[in-house]
Amino acid sequence: MTSGRDSEQAPLLADDARDDEADSVEDAPQANGKGSKGEKPRIWLRKSRDWLWNNLMTTAIILLLLGGLIALLVYFAVAYNQDSSDSDPEVPDTICLTPACVIAASKLLENMSPRYHTIDPCHDFDQFVCEGWQEKHDLRADQGGTFTGTIMAEDSQQILRHVLESPYSVDDYKIEIDSSAKRDIFEKLQTAYNACMDEEVIKDVGSAPLLDVLRKVEELFPATRPDTDFFPLLERGDQKGLFLKDETRLSKTLTYLTSIGMDPLISFYVTADDKDPDVVVPFIAAPRQPGLPTKEYYKKPDLVVRYARTIGQVLEALLAEAKSDSRPLAGLWTHISTKSAELVESIVLFESKLAQATPDEEDAEDVTKYYNPMNLDQIKDLIPQLSVQYLISTLAPADFKPEKLIVGSPSYLKSLSEILRETSAETLQAYFVWKTVQAYAYRVEDDALKPLKRFNNELLGKDPDASEERWRTCIKVADNGLGWILSKFFVEKAFSEDAKHFGDQIVSDIKVQFIKKLKGAEWMSKDVRDLGIEKVHNIVQKIGYPTKSPDIRDSAALEEYYAKVNITSTAFFGNALSIAKFAIEREWSALGKPTNRDEWGMTADTVNAYYNPAGNEIVFPAGIMQAPVFYDPSVPQYLSYGAFGSVSGHELSHAFDSMGRHYDETGNFTDWWNNSTVEAFEDKAQCFIDQYHKFTVPNPNGEPLHVNGRLTLGENLADAGGVNAAFAAWKEAERIEPGQLLPGLQTFSKDQVFFISYANWWCGKVRPEAAVNGVYRDPHAPTRARILGTMANSPDFRESFSCPVKEPTCELW
Repeated sequence: MTSGRDSEQAPLLADDARDDEADSVEDAPQANGKGSKGEKPRIWLRKSRDWLWNNLMTTAIILLLLGGLIALLVYFAVAYNQDSSDSDPEVPDTICLTPACVIAASKLLENMSPRYHTIDPCHDFDQFVCEGWQEKHDLRADQGGTFTGTIMAEDSQQILRHVLESPYSVDDYKIEIDSSAKRDIFEKLQTAYNACMDEEVIKDVGSAPLLDVLRKVEELFPATRPDTDFFPLLERGDQKGLFLKDETRLSKTLTYLTSIGMDPLISFYVTADDKDPDVVVPFIAAPRQPGLPTKEYYKKPDLVVRYARTIGQVLEALLAEAKSDSRPLAGLWTHISTKSAELVESIVLFESKLAQATPDEEDAEDVTKYYNPMNLDQIKDLIPQLSVQYLISTLAPADFKPEKLIVGSPSYLKSLSEILRETSAETLQAYFVWKTVQAYAYRVEDDALKPLKRFNNELLGKDPDASEERWRTCIKVADNGLGWILSKFFVEKAFSEDAKHFGDQIVSDIKVQFIKKLKGAEWMSKDVRDLGIEKVHNIVQKIGYPTKSPDIRDSAALEEYYAKVNITSTAFFGNALSIAKFAIEREWSALGKPTNRDEWGMTADTVNAYYNPAGNEIVFPAGIMQAPVFYDPSVPQYLSYGAFGSVSGHELSHAFDSMGRHYDETGNFTDWWNNSTVEAFEDKAQCFIDQYHKFTVPNPNGEPLHVNGRLTLGENLADAGGVNAAFAAWKEAERIEPGQLLPGLQTFSKDQVFFISYANWWCGKVRPEAAVNGVYRDPHAPTRARILGTMANSPDFRESFSCPVKEPTCELW
């Protein structure tokens, strides 16, 4: 075992070899009982002198030959170094050999193709950088896809697992010393984690807590027959449809489901007003997932048949369990038992109508289309069956009086009203029950829910019976429910103030370079450029973790923050309900108050980042600030600038993408671009739309599916702008303090390794089913396109690798 000091010395192996040889010489006489240690040097010197005199001529010749050989080696070494320094300033003595550099270099080399020498980086850069990664990383049975960010997130999960499965430690005091409040929040977090991990108790409880929620739904929305007064028939005799006379029944049901974190029929939440971002307003939108992931899935007959069969199997099994209980779901049981197929068919038909009425994904993300301020009367005209006033009065603070609401899609609300008119109460009740089952299925361990979990797995190409390792699920549950407490202990273990300062410096450098890019954007008018520069100056950068609302360094503040969350060790489902109710209550309590600009939208352990246009802020949680995206400052900085710098530039570029450009320097949604600038932008943006549309993903039906260039436009613009700004920022940092080369990568220039670092972040693989799901609903292009498309549009990449210009080459900044 070596000492701590020994372990830090690079030449220890050679020294150890000499020491071992010397020890063996000294110990030999003692081993065979001859002489003492004091006699050894004199004997050795006498024998050496005798040998020299007897072999003087031979010795002289050998010494002359050795001297000549050494002189020749010195001569050629000097000549080689002189030639190398004349032709390449990056000579061998500039190689970084610290452990951090060796590890970083080895990871990049592992991920690169083992045959990269034979691959043209100008054409197949994804393969060049990622083929080794793909060979090393097989998808687990429970994964639809993975990429470098997934591996980083799982590394963070391992850190948190060790925290949560260990006793409380008084030694973790990086951001706060030991205290009773710190012990209390740790106990609450660990209790929540252990309740999730106790699968035996969860299985014993079974579907009982879910059935209690379903009974509540049935109680709020009874399936009254069409010939009663509750749902009088419409005047048109050929319609089977119903019009809700007592609107509070529907409103009460939606209020309850919203209060436990669901969004059936409508998604109702609160957010900053885009045109007055210091004010919080209610927002009504179409639900993103009526049942199946997107509207496109309802156009696949075979899949819809499987989905309907799944609904029938799950509801029949649950209701059979409810029947054996002393409190059965009487109304729904009757309908399922007498006409199961008909009722299930009506659920799917109802969902498909909702899906077709929802706006396309790209329209749902477009502020010019989703920002529709209305008052309560105007909303009532669109959907008279629903009392939005009731929802607000129940969910919002008692003294809140809504002056306006934002309606994401008026056409959806109008269509929803028409759909409700032709839908029976039985179908609506069954739909609410089914949506509740979908929402809480993964908080229950029961055979009745297996068909749904199998179906969900198959949608993403996973093994039907696969499930994630339980501890991973429970880390995610803890992050979702008690995320700021979890963030505190993650930061204690895995983040430093030095990293925070270095990250802040990189982001600041990116802002400087982006301003230069704006100054050079001749397609923008001068007035727009000047306002854009002011907007960049005003961007707030949040790095690592929040220090307000809540301050995760303050355990007492976190204890107060989560005071209303009830966590018990034996009620996993109950914990989930308590967390959901707390989150909704806290969200709606913001009404009537100024927007809290200190809040974060991601927990500190999250491997992600974001730009908030209304807040004009860019946010980088500690989770993304780890290798291989973010490195210690001692590692050559082209690695950090290539990956984390590009992420930083990406988020900053969102301030000027197809969405962010509509917000001014204070975060107000307003038309601050003149017509000529807008026209030039749209012309350049169309190039990106057409370019990314040419990328495809494999489709299980054998026909490649094209990427939606319009849906992914904002992210593609941000990728291009981000890497360009990051490269410029790194070149400036390199000019001030040149970095060293990395061992094993000396054949690449620093510029080239910058881009290798960028692409390494996007190495990944995905199952065809999951890839299709991503194309339908994800505003991000597939990872392969994020490498190839971004590199194709980067003049710095082309110059670094001596690539020919490809068409189309799209550029904004």
